[in-house]
Order: sequence, then C-alpha cells, then structure tokens
Amino acid sequence: MTASPPRRRSGRGNGKVMRILVLLTAGALALSSPAFAAGPTEGAPPPYDGDLMRLAEILGALHYLRPLCGVTSEGQRWRTEMQALIDTEQPSDARRAKIISSFNRGYSSYAEVYRACTPAARVAVERQLDEGSRLAHDIVVRYGGN
Repeated sequence: MTASPPRRRSGRGNGKVMRILVLLTAGALALSSPAFAAGPTEGAPPPYDGDLMRLAEILGALHYLRPLCGVTSEGQRWRTEMQALIDTEQPSDARRAKIISSFNRGYSSYAEVYRACTPAARVAVERQLDEGSRLAHDIVVRYGGN
C-alpha cells in the first residue's frame, strides 16, 4: 500500500487557524486549572513563560499579517486571542506589560518589513501559524496538568 501525498489545504490556512484556536482555548483552560491556581513562587515566572511570550509575539505577527494578506473576515481575532490569554493568566502588572510588549513586538517587526502581501509574507503567515500551533500544543501537553 502506498501512502498518498499529504493534501494541501486550499485557501488561507483555515485548518491551521482552527487548530491553533482550539489549542489556545485548551491551553487557556489548562492554565486556569487548580494546578495553576496557586501560581508560581512569588516573583518567579511560570515554567512556560518563554513559550507564552513567544506565542504572544506570534499572535501579534498574525494580527498584522493576516489582514495584510487579505484575510479580513477574522477582524480582531488575534488580538482577542491575546486578550483571552491575558485574562486567563491574570498576570501581575509587570508580567502583563511583558506579555503585551511581546505581542506588540510581533506586530511591529512585521509591519516594518511588509507593507504589502508578498509571497514571503504568505510564507511568514504559514510559519507563524505552524509555530503558534506547536507552541500552544506543547504548553498544553507539558503544563496543562491532567
């Protein structure tokens, strides 16, 4: 039996978008579980902090790139996902500022480079979706409890 080649999804990565949204939702639920309710030791960042900061940066990049490349139906989806992460985390003011800074860095770094949707911008979107999906999955698997 020969394996058939993987099917490429047509459109603008909607399957990846849905996968990352499901993982983000699952991650938010996992991070709000009783295991996380006590939080880390005072002043110590949680063990998933680096991944969360990178995920915030990716959400910022997607917030810029997706509309640039013609995906207008999402509106404020990526900003809303970012807000959901902040609401779930309930970070201190300093940590909240750090998370928001990561989101803004993701947005502005792509805004400086791409003024129009180019083939490279489309590749960047796909890479951001892939990495965001992987990070969200890893956070849930490694730190989600249960």
